[in-house]
Amino acid sequence: MHALLRRAARALTLLCFVAAAPAHAHETLKLDAPKPNVAPTPPMGWNSWNKFACNVSDQLIRQQADAMAASGMKDAGYQYLVIDDCWQKNRDADGNIQADPQRFPSGIKALADYVHAKGLKFGLYSDAGSLTCEGRPGSAGHEFQDARQYAKWGVDYLKYDWCHTGTRNAEAAYTIMAKALRASGRDIVLSICEWGTDHPERWGPAVGHLWRTTHDIYDGWESTKDRGNGMTNILDMQAARGGVSAPNAWNDPDMLEVGNGGMTTTEYESHFSLWAMLAAPLIAGNDLTKMDADTLRILTNKDVIAVDQDPLGQQGRRALKEGDLEVWVRALAGGEHAVVLFNRGKTPADMKVAWEQLQLPADQKADVKDLWSKKVTKGVRGSYGGKVASHGVIMVRIKAAQ
Repeated sequence: MHALLRRAARALTLLCFVAAAPAHAHETLKLDAPKPNVAPTPPMGWNSWNKFACNVSDQLIRQQADAMAASGMKDAGYQYLVIDDCWQKNRDADGNIQADPQRFPSGIKALADYVHAKGLKFGLYSDAGSLTCEGRPGSAGHEFQDARQYAKWGVDYLKYDWCHTGTRNAEAAYTIMAKALRASGRDIVLSICEWGTDHPERWGPAVGHLWRTTHDIYDGWESTKDRGNGMTNILDMQAARGGVSAPNAWNDPDMLEVGNGGMTTTEYESHFSLWAMLAAPLIAGNDLTKMDADTLRILTNKDVIAVDQDPLGQQGRRALKEGDLEVWVRALAGGEHAVVLFNRGKTPADMKVAWEQLQLPADQKADVKDLWSKKVTKGVRGSYGGKVASHGVIMVRIKAAQ
């Protein structure tokens, strides 16, 4: 009799599981609430990781907020101040995520309030796995609980990583967090940091506001034996990805390294120019309290930022590659164009963009503004160019003359 009861119980359990599984899978991937339109242009801000890694604290973030507000960064359009990994310590008895009390003795809400009082927005980091990349508590199984907590704290931006995820399905995992954020009562940017391994460009636009297309950037011109993903390597990975990038849904080739010391000033100008052409999020990663004049000049170049933030939201494309010489073009709102002449070579090179590469008539007169020198040349026909420094760029904005 007991054997019969056990078999009946097992059969009932199996039947319930089979009946429930398809519905659960369907519900997991169903997004009822619309994605908030909080990133009509690529997000601009600052993140702690590239410079400070795990060494974050309340004092550090307040100092960076002060510097962002006072230095001209805020006036140039930077608004998000995002704490990356290592802010969290554990969960309490009810499963609520807790900040590290030694690093953040006043708690996250007080810090978010401080950032907001500066006229800035506040961001945090979590992970779709059981642990973060640095071994802190992840959000797996706590997505709705964490999203409610972030909303209470005043979080505006969540960077959501992909360590310790085991066999989780990336689309499902990020969709669950998207659902949680949309149900939290607060509009929060979702930055998908899945490293591009599960083709987030296919499902990311419906789920998040930006999605990483590569593994982490390294502060160097190109990859070495010891370090992958130099700036130019990441650039190459973006060349064929422009079609899915659009307002409120952006390809993310990772954060900026400008000012961190691994490249020259010329190379940082190229880095910043090319990220603007990619319509990439402009997330600075340097110490904002110790910027030299060149770093501040590059990061606050309003003409280059205007290209990145162009409301048409169309990612640039590589129109020509001849050895070390490349021409990148980007259509802008109102029929204008941005162009970068990019020289990867070791010596200066004469370069130009032809109007046909912009799909303009050869006899079209145009006014050309160099976005770094600020020189304006009026009534140009057919092509425009100049001598481009080694590892440098000429970046221009081209407008048809009246």
